[in-house]
Amino acid sequence: MDEAALIKSAQRGDTDAFNTLVLAYQSQAYNVAYRIMGDEAAASDATQEAFLSAYRGLKSFRGGSFKSWILRTVTNACYDALRYNKRRPSTSLDDLGAEADQESSGSFEDFIPSTEETPAEAAERSELRRAIAAAALALPPDQRVAFVLSDVQGMSYEEIAEITQTSLGTVKSRLSRARAKLRDYLLGRAELLPDEFRQ
Repeated sequence: MDEAALIKSAQRGDTDAFNTLVLAYQSQAYNVAYRIMGDEAAASDATQEAFLSAYRGLKSFRGGSFKSWILRTVTNACYDALRYNKRRPSTSLDDLGAEADQESSGSFEDFIPSTEETPAEAAERSELRRAIAAAALALPPDQRVAFVLSDVQGMSYEEIAEITQTSLGTVKSRLSRARAKLRDYLLGRAELLPDEFRQ
């Protein structure tokens, strides 16, 4: 894929070129949105809004990493959705039933990939994944974004700084605070941790 040529074509109004770019990045964009939002529908909405915003603002793209630009647009869409939800919290009737099932359903298990293990180990790891996901979703949005981009998506501090439009020091600080909160949360649930991590 000649990304630079596709971007130039898309900037001239070629929707097929833009659609090719969307196909190249939609999986990663949704993945980031899902881990920030913690909900499939909200992640889909944020991803769709991000790509619409990217299409409208494509002429303002001046080069650099297109992936970082797209992921910045996604994280901004997530921030907007989280701010909106904070101002106007609501609970649907469907959500009331889902909340009771959520602890056993493992809807957040995708934070950490599973490996081959015994059924008991798989159950313990599943419980740990749910605990990590719940702790991550409780983080403030800026720390959650830094955690997702670094520890889930494996991006470098430099990439995260570019995506979030912050300094390296800010990225490191947010990650440090996020990891400390996650560590404290997990130490409070030491029974879920592998033996080598228990105090």
